[in-house]
Amino acid sequence: MKSEAPSLPAALAAATEHQPRSRLALSAALTSGPAHAYLFRGPRGSGKRAAARAFAAEILATGASDPGGARRRALLDPSPHPDFAWLAPRGAQHLVEEVREQVIRAAVYRPFEGERRVFVIEQAEAMREESQNALLKTLEEPPAFAHLMLLSAEPEALLETIVSRCQQVVFARLPAAAAVAALASAGEPDEVEAAARLAHGDLELARFLLGEQGRALRRQAGAFAAAAVDPDAGGAPWAALLDGAEAVGSDAEDATRQRLEEAEHGTRRRPSREVNEEARRAGRRRRTEVLDLGLELSAAWLRDLSAVAEDAAEVVLARDRIDELRSQAAGVDPGRARRCVELVQDTRRRLDLNVSEELALEALFFRLQGTLAGAPV
Repeated sequence: MKSEAPSLPAALAAATEHQPRSRLALSAALTSGPAHAYLFRGPRGSGKRAAARAFAAEILATGASDPGGARRRALLDPSPHPDFAWLAPRGAQHLVEEVREQVIRAAVYRPFEGERRVFVIEQAEAMREESQNALLKTLEEPPAFAHLMLLSAEPEALLETIVSRCQQVVFARLPAAAAVAALASAGEPDEVEAAARLAHGDLELARFLLGEQGRALRRQAGAFAAAAVDPDAGGAPWAALLDGAEAVGSDAEDATRQRLEEAEHGTRRRPSREVNEEARRAGRRRRTEVLDLGLELSAAWLRDLSAVAEDAAEVVLARDRIDELRSQAAGVDPGRARRCVELVQDTRRRLDLNVSEELALEALFFRLQGTLAGAPV
């Protein structure tokens, strides 16, 4: 069977290189004519953003007096193309007024150039229900020239009425080998491979793990798990995980506040109270995400200890720290280590119930310590 990849525009082919389902769907859409609404769904770092931009560029090039120029401008980030709107949340959520002004109301105006307009809503799950309900009419009765794309890693957070009105383009996690190739210049080979494995193909997460804050979080998570292996460990090893998450959340809050203030330069300014509250929400959300990631990394470390204890080093995720794992795995019962992984995952679920984080992590640590020592749980 002849491959369809050569006939695909270069940018779209590159964006969907490891996504055969989405490549097939978008290739078919270009052949038959694009629909008016799409939901690009799949995990973070799977290429949704790049694919949406490349697909939008082809839509805008169709019927343009200068297709090549329209395509080039659409591929720029941010794009200067007047018929291309890309809406990303500046804080924890999309602002209702921005969805209304930049998408819903703007979609009724005819294109400035060419024949079509494209509107992309990134992190669509961050739209409030009010925004989603307001968007329904645009999805139900779109102008003939308007095309909407919703990008979401959590489509279950979208209203079913929204999802049902969109053609779905599905993205899967990148294969580990593809993630390693994409991150080759971000660190030493062993560290890059470890980050790609720990991130399960999520490029954004892998890049975070290869940065200063991500490296620190890996050390904190490993130290937390390692302390549980030592029956004589004292202190509060869970505190570093909490402090690390707090630091990342604080940085996210500051960055969001600055972004909000810069975006409003020259326009009607929102009250400082609203800006600060939006920034705090973004910081809290990022802090929660990083604390959960820290626990996930702790579970991965315990999983790796179990693998090393069973002489199965080939399945270890943290390949760059194999010597450290071998040292800690001496005397560790693999079955107990696997039970500890379950305890960590149970704590992650409990944190969703708004329990005290410090108390939950303290209780988890002593349960891990007891389990590894052979005490009944």
